[in-house]
Amino acid sequence: MLKKTNSAPAIVNAGKSEWIDVSVPLHDGMRQGPLEPLTPHIEFIMARNKGNPVDMLQININSHNGTHIDAPKHHVKGGSSIDQMPLDTGIGPARVIEVKGAETIKVDEIKPYDVQTGERLLFKTRNSYRPERFTEFLKNWVYFSTEAINYLIECKIRLLGIDAISIGGRSNANEIHEALLTRGIYILEDLELGYVKPGRYEMICLPLRLQGGDASPVRAIIRPV
Repeated sequence: MLKKTNSAPAIVNAGKSEWIDVSVPLHDGMRQGPLEPLTPHIEFIMARNKGNPVDMLQININSHNGTHIDAPKHHVKGGSSIDQMPLDTGIGPARVIEVKGAETIKVDEIKPYDVQTGERLLFKTRNSYRPERFTEFLKNWVYFSTEAINYLIECKIRLLGIDAISIGGRSNANEIHEALLTRGIYILEDLELGYVKPGRYEMICLPLRLQGGDASPVRAIIRPV
């Protein structure tokens, strides 16, 4: 099996590269969301130290484990699937915005940032300072208020990300997922932004090409500009 992670993942910055990995490591038994019926299971089904000629992993996860992108199909009947996502949705300029709200992200916290049409926004909250979120499901995570989502929809953003397993809370998750995805605004959840400073970045974030899929795990990387 892959080694379980019991603390926040360290920043990945190979050599002198400026790229920062903002995706959560996938590992056996990693924590899952409240609606996921099966625990993620990742193990070596072949291993050289057991006499096999190669190492080979078997990966049993769902489309929402770890850092992932939701496609319209996730909440919209007849919506496009993840393999139909325009490739440049997750490639290009992005902005990391840090908010201090204790429970929900409100409109008044977003307005000062003068959000522009077509932006990719990644929100850093106090979720990023709670390392227990990597080993257990947080019952009181910071999420977007419905009013904040409606404001961002009016701004016509392109992609919305957050450092939580869901952009919404228990009372409004379905409502705001549907509101965003109906309008073709993709949702990037469970980011690791603990080491990331607010500001402007270049981002590369691509899903797996899962035919007909509602969502997909991603490897998301950013670098300052």
